[in-house]
Amino acid sequence: MSYGDAMSARVRSEERRAEIVRAALEVIAERGYRGASLAAVAERVGLTQQGLLHHFPTKDALLVAVLEERDQWDAVPDSRWRFDLLASLVEYNAMRPGIVQTFSALLGESVTEGHPARDYFTARYTRVRESMAAVLRAEYGGRLPNGLTPERTAPLLVAVMDGLQYQWLLDPESVDMPGAFRDFLALLGEE
Repeated sequence: MSYGDAMSARVRSEERRAEIVRAALEVIAERGYRGASLAAVAERVGLTQQGLLHHFPTKDALLVAVLEERDQWDAVPDSRWRFDLLASLVEYNAMRPGIVQTFSALLGESVTEGHPARDYFTARYTRVRESMAAVLRAEYGGRLPNGLTPERTAPLLVAVMDGLQYQWLLDPESVDMPGAFRDFLALLGEE
């Protein structure tokens, strides 16, 4: 096989993997992780289950790829997070309910012992709380106007963001997720 053929095969394989990850996102959003099957994902992309296993050897490996892909969409270097970017992220999430639904379903399922995404979400929330504390520290220093430290406020900020997502998913007509988040920022003295 020539170098050009090898490169072309690699590109096709990467494109196929990306297609599989997108299909897995859809299936997980519809059925949850436990209800999603490799067969359903394979069918959605026109592969046999064995063909899908060529790209992702286990359902857990596919789940990790889905979570990593989702994180890439929201990636901002930690040093660049600001409140206006947080509000923009909430607004962006309001435009992609399928992704928010998938994330929320996986997060909810991951609290059970032995779930393959449990370690991922535990580590992710540690990073997110640290990042939010850094945002708060950059804005307010060691204490917010309410007297709380950035480290004490960071979990509350994360809880508001995720809690609003659940409420919005359940009743999007009644919950203005971006507006409610701006209201929370106003409580912090930000807007």
